[in-house]
Amino acid sequence: MILHLDLDCFFAAAHRINNPQLDHIPIAVGGRSNLSIFNRKKEIRHLSAIEGAFTSSILSSNGNKTFKEYFVDPDGRVRGIITTSSYEARAFGVKTAMPVAEALRCCPKLTVLPPNYPLYHELSHKLKLLLEKKIPSIEQFSIDEFFGDVTGWIKDEDVVEFAIKLKQQIKNELGLPISIGIAKTKWIAKLATNAAKPDGVKLVLPDEVAHFIKELPIQEFPGIGKGYQERLSQRGIKTLGDIKKRKDLFYSWGKPGIQLYSRICGIDNEGIALAHSKKSIGLGRTFDPEANRDEIKRRITILCRHLSFLAYKGRHSPMTFSLKIKYQYGSKAKDFINTNRLFSESHFKQEMVNMFATIDRHPTHAIVQVNITLSNFEEHKMLTMDLLHYEDDMKQSKLTDSMQKLRDKFGIDIIKNAGEL
Repeated sequence: MILHLDLDCFFAAAHRINNPQLDHIPIAVGGRSNLSIFNRKKEIRHLSAIEGAFTSSILSSNGNKTFKEYFVDPDGRVRGIITTSSYEARAFGVKTAMPVAEALRCCPKLTVLPPNYPLYHELSHKLKLLLEKKIPSIEQFSIDEFFGDVTGWIKDEDVVEFAIKLKQQIKNELGLPISIGIAKTKWIAKLATNAAKPDGVKLVLPDEVAHFIKELPIQEFPGIGKGYQERLSQRGIKTLGDIKKRKDLFYSWGKPGIQLYSRICGIDNEGIALAHSKKSIGLGRTFDPEANRDEIKRRITILCRHLSFLAYKGRHSPMTFSLKIKYQYGSKAKDFINTNRLFSESHFKQEMVNMFATIDRHPTHAIVQVNITLSNFEEHKMLTMDLLHYEDDMKQSKLTDSMQKLRDKFGIDIIKNAGEL
């Protein structure tokens, strides 16, 4: 059997652990683009203990800020969106991705909290360690979701009792409510968790799958996005039960269609995905329109500094640098460069600033987003090294390592270039 474990209203629940005043009242956690990375003053930042494409690696703590300090701009506007809301808040219509200002109109008594990402990542890491002691194979699917395979470990007839005890242990040790779905296959287990919420356990046996999915809307299945929903709706397919009746159609779409059909019908036999090495690391920020190109270059170098630190911590030697920018009115520009030089922070920064000058095709337009990515990690970098720059690269690489060691000990902001100030 496969278990899918999903923390209930995770961010909101995390704030309730040591604050009983937040129990049984409508609360929500809001967020906004974290621009403190561009501040000239020093700020304490944390490095996440968990890995995955679903989560940021460098975390700023806003847990000690008031609502006004975090959500209200100097002009009095309430900014930010809802990332998580409690069930009490959802009863008033508060939803994820809703603007904070709109959420407060829906629920005037709503308590909106600034996010505390170091806390969420710490709790997620603790949960993973707990699960690894109880379940042989674990996949971390997101910061608040896990799959666990107990096949051959727990008898099928004992799996519900096992899940109930595990749920209670998580509540006792971490203070977090969690829902657990159980099925023979991974994606039916995830669907079962929706039926188990809040704070419950739901088992779907193989001979119950057809009845279980019959009336479920297609948008409830993971992997069916809006585009796919429209494509299916045009063919009169509204529920997962409708999909089960259209085997020929999905098989005519080749491998993707067959895979989706098998997952929905619970006949896919996919195992859980064990941890694997990262293929890329990236960092980006969205901000208010900024037309000053010197300021954009400053922000690019700051993002490069943080990414250089992440490359050092992950022992990555990236061979590809990518940059993407977005202008105020929606147009975008991007490019990448492949290099065979030893990685150094100074070389990386210079390449990104040069690339920005090349792709900035609308120099009079304000920019609202910058994203930078390092990829194509080379384990045997000495074999492909650029000998022309060898001596200089060795010096810069050693300098980068020395700086990162200091940052590792004293914080990412301990060493900055003059251009950042």
